[in-house]
Amino acid sequence: MIRNFRLTLLFLVLIFPIPVCAQRDPPVAQFELKSALLSRPINYRILYPVEYRSAGKQEKRFPVLYLLHGLTGQSSNWIDRTAIALYATHYDLFIVMVEGGNGWYTDSATLPTDKYESYILRELIPDVEKRFRVSQERGGRAVVGLSMGGYGAFKFGLKYPEMFALVASMSGALDVASWTEKELTAPGAIRDSVMQTFGPANSPTRGANDIFKLVREVPSGRMASLPYFYLDCGTEDLLFKNSRDFAGLLVERKIPHEYRQLPGSHNWQYWDRQIKEILRLTVQHLAPPK
Repeated sequence: MIRNFRLTLLFLVLIFPIPVCAQRDPPVAQFELKSALLSRPINYRILYPVEYRSAGKQEKRFPVLYLLHGLTGQSSNWIDRTAIALYATHYDLFIVMVEGGNGWYTDSATLPTDKYESYILRELIPDVEKRFRVSQERGGRAVVGLSMGGYGAFKFGLKYPEMFALVASMSGALDVASWTEKELTAPGAIRDSVMQTFGPANSPTRGANDIFKLVREVPSGRMASLPYFYLDCGTEDLLFKNSRDFAGLLVERKIPHEYRQLPGSHNWQYWDRQIKEILRLTVQHLAPPK
């Protein structure tokens, strides 16, 4: 009963996050990718590093950060609701803002054309690396997300550790693969998206994408191959315990990570503050332009 009530409240904060003002006309560009896996064209947005088009630097490849939005969100949220375009001017970092629908960055158990995990790994990243001078090596890639996107970032780090040097979650919905129809009693986007993506309680898709399970099953011999994990969550956020429990599991498995619990809720004021910190952390963990 308590967990059902919390999930109902979570619906409200996930669907109605409080906006924050951001600068006007940020230096962002939009590109379209005709996805065979999603059976439709899909956009993504980028922020160029300040030095990307500088004279005499045309051969330099830049580290790249992939940003994953939250449930009911879209790639433009990062520009519209944070000052990331301003913060990014301080770093030689190429930023890609990904469209993920409400698909939890997972290949859906019920919708054949909602293959968001495969789309990102097999279509989006190759397209970005073909179009732009970005790193094509693990040491130059990071993936970061908020809420639904935090779950997606950590899942990619666990399933594809050879792809990313850093994965980060802000206010992550990290145990979503365990949310069942019985618990998700309130109708709406959370219930619909979870059931469409992961299927019934016994669906193989749930076990394959349960990141708590994935952490527990990492062989000791593979620990060194994992990316660095960063996670934070506001202490007033309904997902606070979720992040704290996951951090405890990382401690138990001795997986290198950083965990922060900070004042704040599930809103854009919190994420605007934290994305600034995560940009700094990202450049510390990725190889510099070369």
